[in-house]
Amino acid sequence: MSPLPNYRPQQMSLGPLETEILNIVWDLGCATVKQVHELILADPDRELAYTSVTTVLRRLTQKGWLVCDESERAFVWRPLISRREDKILRAHKQLNQFLEVGNPDVVAAFADSLDSASIEQIEAIAQKLKAIRKAREEEK
Repeated sequence: MSPLPNYRPQQMSLGPLETEILNIVWDLGCATVKQVHELILADPDRELAYTSVTTVLRRLTQKGWLVCDESERAFVWRPLISRREDKILRAHKQLNQFLEVGNPDVVAAFADSLDSASIEQIEAIAQKLKAIRKAREEEK
């Protein structure tokens, strides 16, 4: 089970174009505006200004998803978190929203609907929680 990443973007919500461009940067590992722009324009049905790509990359940087290396002639953007870390953060947020419902019947109905693989995951989570609680008790 993966722990929560230490770093989290300041703003998790992304628009469709931001998501598309972030996926391109994740695929490439790091990217220039030109690389992203060319990949988007590889689809003959797409039109997007070079400056729009620059704006979105800067917006992703402001939101805390990317960092820009401005030391070279062509600025290079790279992700601050991985795709996997993004999924972990989003799952954590969704789980918290689910639990905020606060209705034990809803949570129990969900748990009852799990298949055997999911039940094994729940049992692994329970074991992890026991270990965390035991470690906290030993610290006191």
